[in-house]
Amino acid sequence: MDIPATRGIPTSVVEKTAIRKIAIRIVPFVALMFFINFLDRTAISFAAPNGMEADLGLTAAQFGFASGVFFIGYLVLEVPSNLALHKFGARVWLARIMITWGIVSLLFTWVQNYPQLVGLRFLLGIAEAGFFPGAILFLSTWVPARHRGKMLALFYLAQPLTSVIGSPLAGWLMTHEGLLGGLAGWRFMFLCVSIPAIIVGVLCLFVLKDKPSQAKWLDEDEKLWLEGALAKENTAKTGAGHAKGGLRAAFGSGRVWMLAAVYFGFIYGLYALSFFLPTIIDGFQEQFGTTFDLFQKGMITAIPYIPAAVVLYFWSRDAFRRGVRVWHIAVPALVGGLSIPVALYMNSPAATVAVIAITASAIFAALPNFWTVPTQFLTGAAAAAGVALINTIGNLGGFAAPYITGAVSEWTGGYQAPMFIVGFFMVLSSVLMFVLGRNTKRNAATAAAEAAATSPSTQETTA
Repeated sequence: MDIPATRGIPTSVVEKTAIRKIAIRIVPFVALMFFINFLDRTAISFAAPNGMEADLGLTAAQFGFASGVFFIGYLVLEVPSNLALHKFGARVWLARIMITWGIVSLLFTWVQNYPQLVGLRFLLGIAEAGFFPGAILFLSTWVPARHRGKMLALFYLAQPLTSVIGSPLAGWLMTHEGLLGGLAGWRFMFLCVSIPAIIVGVLCLFVLKDKPSQAKWLDEDEKLWLEGALAKENTAKTGAGHAKGGLRAAFGSGRVWMLAAVYFGFIYGLYALSFFLPTIIDGFQEQFGTTFDLFQKGMITAIPYIPAAVVLYFWSRDAFRRGVRVWHIAVPALVGGLSIPVALYMNSPAATVAVIAITASAIFAALPNFWTVPTQFLTGAAAAAGVALINTIGNLGGFAAPYITGAVSEWTGGYQAPMFIVGFFMVLSSVLMFVLGRNTKRNAATAAAEAAATSPSTQETTA
């Protein structure tokens, strides 16, 4: 049953104003948190080819392992952290996560050797554990399902924009060699990108609220509608045919494990691209005889993410209008998987970056639509555990991608073979998503047939 407005205002008007306020008040701040999060975890990719590898004496395999070990620490506390968020509330827990990772990130300014780098990357993963699934879960507790895809798309825009803005920013910061206490440019960059996490973490305690009833900027009609719509959805999810409970429901759901495998391929592609794109661009000098300064390298790194942000917005907008379909997720994964190996066979920097832009666009078209799926059939503690489990298994790709890419490139003397591996995992994700969609349709049809067969009206007609 729809929740009526309390002062004679039509429900449709209340719904529209409530969602608009959330889009203005909640989503941009959470997106800012995500922007800082992605910048801090990928700052190592900017630093590596611009002084860090030389200063610390890193090989390609060592850089890959140091980049990926972040995800081992992340995985250790991912599910417990998200369950803690469900217990203590998003406001306090997300603030704790941001402040902690900001402090750890700051320590990279003074890293002296490879073991210290690995140790700090591991600690950074532990500090950040639970942030992304926590943010997804938080938005799902504020936004009803029919509006969730649009809000997640706005939230996810922060990720490609991190590279659009962050890459030139990182390049510019690294030009300030010796500006502060004789710090190398890459060290100064780490210092500058870490401080915002601490500041925004503190602000989180004052800006975010755990549920609509606590928001002073919503009027009573809007609070009533939001809480009623969300409660209705949660009741439906815990009805027949949906997952119940907490950890047991999440860990025992075949759909959750299938989605985790799909997400693994997405993350493998995302972080292979994120961690090694600056290194690939740095190699243009040897490959094509071109020379770029630090700021120019940052600008070139940003280029693929500009169309990616545009495609993300319009693809997600189409998914919002039609309702998310399997092909909204599977087709971009297929395009990304087929395009990425081609990039390194181009005959110019412009052509290489153009193909990489297709891959980046494909990855970011799939991701926000993918995250509308788990919360369609999980709620409460099961949603917290399920989203965290999918993110945990998927982020194994975050460890595997940079480590395998670095090791294979060192073994083969180039990045062609590693990019074929990236393509394989993304194509596999596309296939698995199509299989999941087919099985879901089949199960729904079977359930509908069984319900029709056992309904009182059917039994009376048969009699």
